[in-house]
Amino acid sequence: MSVVAIDSQDWQLRAACRGPAAELFYPPVAGEARDQRRARERAAKAICATCSVQADCLQYAMRTEEPHGVWGGLNEHERRAMRVPNAR
Repeated sequence: MSVVAIDSQDWQLRAACRGPAAELFYPPVAGEARDQRRARERAAKAICATCSVQADCLQYAMRTEEPHGVWGGLNEHERRAMRVPNAR
């Protein structure tokens, strides 16, 4: 009998972003112009739109507060806007 970890990321093995297109999901180290960023993110989000594990990916990014890149079809700014502010 095998035991699956509660926090398993097996969904990552089925992600459409694996392979050569993976570079679209993060900004280049040297930086990029605004129009280049928008084009890169549009291309990444188009891949996300076809992905069978998009919801798992977004849930993971939100849970871990992933600070960079396109995850689950949203960039870091869009994910940040979705977070509920902590009650004080």
